[in-house]
Amino acid sequence: MYRAIAKNKRNTWVLLFIFILLFAAVGLVFGEYTGSGMWGLGIASLVALLLCFGSYYYSDSIVLKATGARPAQKEEYPHLVHSIEGLSIGAGLPAPRLYIIDDPTPNAFATGRNPEKGVVAVTTGLIERLNRTEIEGVLAHEMAHIKNYDTRLATLATVMVGAVVLLSEWIRRSFFFRSMRGRTSSRGRGGHQALIMIVALVISILAPIFAQLLRLAISRRREFLADADGALITRYPEGLASALEKISAEPQKLKNASTATAPLFIINPFRTGGSSKLFSTHPPTGERIKALREM
Repeated sequence: MYRAIAKNKRNTWVLLFIFILLFAAVGLVFGEYTGSGMWGLGIASLVALLLCFGSYYYSDSIVLKATGARPAQKEEYPHLVHSIEGLSIGAGLPAPRLYIIDDPTPNAFATGRNPEKGVVAVTTGLIERLNRTEIEGVLAHEMAHIKNYDTRLATLATVMVGAVVLLSEWIRRSFFFRSMRGRTSSRGRGGHQALIMIVALVISILAPIFAQLLRLAISRRREFLADADGALITRYPEGLASALEKISAEPQKLKNASTATAPLFIINPFRTGGSSKLFSTHPPTGERIKALREM
């Protein structure tokens, strides 16, 4: 378990480092092409940060409302409340707020920007179809997301993607404005300017795609990390492995899920067998189960 956790943390930091290098490269190309220097990079970063500010601070309430979740009452779900309280004590975390989604499809998600604001939501289908050790495995996985500040990391990745997309869009728009201005008196630097234009155009097209792939790769690594950390909390990897098998075997889709909330769930509610791994927010369930059973 400890080796799996350490490996996933290292891989996440490597991906973040590559992300930062990509962001810096796009910023340098943008500054060189537009002549704005570091000002353009700073403005793009600020705009992207402001766009993500609201979703960061209000993500829990937005997601809970979007999924139709309601607070779990101890009188209605005593075993569920006792389980999450016991796991919180074992993990040394504040007990997250517990919510219920009235849906027969088994699934669960966590949100909240820090452990003090943590929220775990489970569907009624998960409570009905999984046994106690499997439910504890799912709860521990979601608590691991909260413990590891995965919402904060996802927001950082979103900021980086937003800034890269914004810079790339500005580069493409500048081509249009330059063509509107007509010819310029840059005969002495024509070859240099042409090279910069080609590089800027290629970067503006490819950088947003690569940034999205990096964000998805980080998301997949955090799922592996939450699996390993969740198994460490319960000391029983088989509980989560068995839960993942049952959840992935469910043919019905979650009613209140959307493409915006899908990455939060323990298994993507819109999963399709033919989707590419590169463009998936979750690693293949078979790989997750195999990793858990090798612990």
